[in-house]
Amino acid sequence: MSFFNRGGLMAALAGALALSAGSVAHAADISGAGATFPYPIYAKWADAYKKETGNGLNYQSIGSGGGIKQIKAKTVTFGASDMPLKPEELKEAGLTQFPTVMGGVVPVVNLEGIAPGQITLDGPTLAKIFLGEITSWDDAAIKALNPDVKLPSDAIAVVHRSDGSGTTFIYSNYLAQVSPDWKAKVGTNTSLEWPTGIGAKGNEGVAANVAQTAGSIGYVEYAYAKQNKLTFIKLVNAEGEAVEPTAEAFQAAAGGVDWTKAEDFYVILTNEPGAKSWPIAGATFILVYKKPDDAAATGEALKFFDWAYKNGDAMATDLAYVPLPDDLVTLIEASWAKNVLGADGKPVLAAK
Repeated sequence: MSFFNRGGLMAALAGALALSAGSVAHAADISGAGATFPYPIYAKWADAYKKETGNGLNYQSIGSGGGIKQIKAKTVTFGASDMPLKPEELKEAGLTQFPTVMGGVVPVVNLEGIAPGQITLDGPTLAKIFLGEITSWDDAAIKALNPDVKLPSDAIAVVHRSDGSGTTFIYSNYLAQVSPDWKAKVGTNTSLEWPTGIGAKGNEGVAANVAQTAGSIGYVEYAYAKQNKLTFIKLVNAEGEAVEPTAEAFQAAAGGVDWTKAEDFYVILTNEPGAKSWPIAGATFILVYKKPDDAAATGEALKFFDWAYKNGDAMATDLAYVPLPDDLVTLIEASWAKNVLGADGKPVLAAK
């Protein structure tokens, strides 16, 4: 079964929501909520983990903003966010965070006769489209970047997230770096006051809207673009190179990060240097309490992610996510042993 055809995905989501409502009856099941960015790989890992261990994952794909709210309200065992929380916010809430996989946010379009990767945009032009300043596909700025492409005269229909979204955080963080106007007028956050366009819920909602709307442009995590066969664009990166979104390009963006120097794993991977780097990359994060009320449940959640680090790399790669390097996994497991403690002061899951 594919989790990415629209009917199947919505059915899977509905099932996850229904299961979470009955999680009391399934004590071994793990409850989490948040980012839609990693939902495809979490679903795939959860299916394999259930078959191997009998333990399920009830994950609500509701957006990073919702995940942060739910973990702070203690209605789930873990929250998930593509926007890492700053160390001071983690400390105030009594939380710790760790990354699970890395990936890329990809602008996608619906233009008749245009193939994936046929159109190239740069950051300033992309920002002007989402600011509502460029309104047709044959605009001079787009023509200048695509002199050999026959561009349609269609009006541009902007599609953006309507919910609190870590994908939006990554995307707007990039636009703020390449466009002073975007930084001044819109800024960077999980929720924005959008200057133009229509909103859709979740990566799945944006993907569906772009697929159904001629002349549209939106942004989604790459797995959604790939599985829904959406038309991605090339982007000019910080080195002036036009690159396609690939796992290799996402890995290149992450290649220069020294995680040992990143307090609480706080890392943002937008507009990174490197000729092969995709400019809108990011990690996705899990949030848990340092001193959880239910240490056993948090321990089960950490067991799941420990299993995923050890067994889930091939599944992640199949969906064009970038698995974490072994040395980073070692740092994460050491952080669990140091930071996530039960009432007895002992780790809920010791580092291996």
